[in-house]
Amino acid sequence: MYLQINIKYYFITMNIKIHPHAAQRAIERGAIASEIIDTIESGEQFPAKYDRIGFRKNFLFDAAWNQKHYTTKQLEAYCVIENNEYIVLTVLVKYF
Repeated sequence: MYLQINIKYYFITMNIKIHPHAAQRAIERGAIASEIIDTIESGEQFPAKYDRIGFRKNFLFDAAWNQKHYTTKQLEAYCVIENNEYIVLTVLVKYF
């Protein structure tokens, strides 16, 4: 089952669905659903391989991850558009 959220861009409403596999991997990588949604709503958009759309956003982190301290967490969400919906296929998290 997908996690589904509605977002509005000006006059267009787009749903965001997070694929279950992407949701599980995001948790393992230290991302939460609200960060994924925020990345898609207000992050930088860029073209990705295989006709996908990438979104990138940096978050203040200032905490430890895997026993090392980092100040920034960067999320990249890779999506496809189907039936006027963003379907999140994978989420990458980088710490620096």
